[in-house]
Amino acid sequence: MLAEKIISVFKGDVRAIADRDLPWESLAGCRIVVTGAAGFLGSYLVRLLLSLHSLGKVSRPVRVLAIVRDIERARRAFPDLAGMADFDLLQWNLNALAVPSIGEVQYVLHAASQASPKFYGVDPVGTILPNTVGTTALFEALRRSHDPRGFLFISSSEVYGNVSADAALAEDDCGTVDPATLRACYAEGKRAGETICMAYHQQYALPAFIVRPFHTYGPGLKPDDGRVFADFAFNVVRNENIVMNSDGASRRAFCYVTDAIAGFFTVLLKGKPGLAYNVANPGGELSVGELAELVVGLFPEKGLRIERRVQADNATYIPSPYNRLVPVVSRLDALGWRPQVSPAEGFRRMIDAYT
Repeated sequence: MLAEKIISVFKGDVRAIADRDLPWESLAGCRIVVTGAAGFLGSYLVRLLLSLHSLGKVSRPVRVLAIVRDIERARRAFPDLAGMADFDLLQWNLNALAVPSIGEVQYVLHAASQASPKFYGVDPVGTILPNTVGTTALFEALRRSHDPRGFLFISSSEVYGNVSADAALAEDDCGTVDPATLRACYAEGKRAGETICMAYHQQYALPAFIVRPFHTYGPGLKPDDGRVFADFAFNVVRNENIVMNSDGASRRAFCYVTDAIAGFFTVLLKGKPGLAYNVANPGGELSVGELAELVVGLFPEKGLRIERRVQADNATYIPSPYNRLVPVVSRLDALGWRPQVSPAEGFRRMIDAYT
């Protein structure tokens, strides 16, 4: 069960997203499917949509159908939403070769996917199928509605594959991925998912919107997430020294969740269907070593240190081969989006939510 403090942080974050200058009224009265609803990004999508009416952003409530694999886990993720008339849960496995029965909907927001390399090695099938089979099934379900207005596919920066270590990545800077590797289950799944979006957009005129988040963090990440930014944050939550098993030189662009979710809705409500958009904060670029120093430095009263050790073998975690993943976000900027939360502010907010 979520603690009251983190629910309070969620509410503040949702208000910040809803205060963005976006045409929210176009969602009024819509019925919207959110997949991966109990996950990190999905839970923010659900909470935002259900809050738009009470926050005065839409004239009629948005109805949300949340698709989850484990309905009991989902109920624990949303204790404050229990009994809401506009919130329904549907237990469904997007690995299944079947089309879910979702009834009349206007939008599908597809956020269901493993996101951490920690899980690629132990569940590669469960990583690739929701992005391929699941995406196809959801498009088929949306096609059966009489008023389909949009499909949002939450892709990933991993689609860029092997690119220059120095260049910032624009949306057409695609490198290579070796498909005969275990880690490719995620990158190739996201690539195929994007291609499925383009196919349904072209052949059936379904408005398909593609967003490519980079390294998104915030409250709602799990302690066992396995990605370095989550590990470091939870080290501080648990008053543990940060242990680095690398030289810390890899560079990433870290984006607080409110900026990312605002970017997703900017694309959905103002973007061009059939066009991919990077969603990230280039100003949040840090090396792994700099990130460790940042989160330790935010809480000097804890007296934590950074320890560097020889990397231990880890059979489940599959490291990225890329030293720098930093985006160009000019397409999103052109729609009026700007990041608002710095890494210092965002990581402090995340860590405070758990303490």
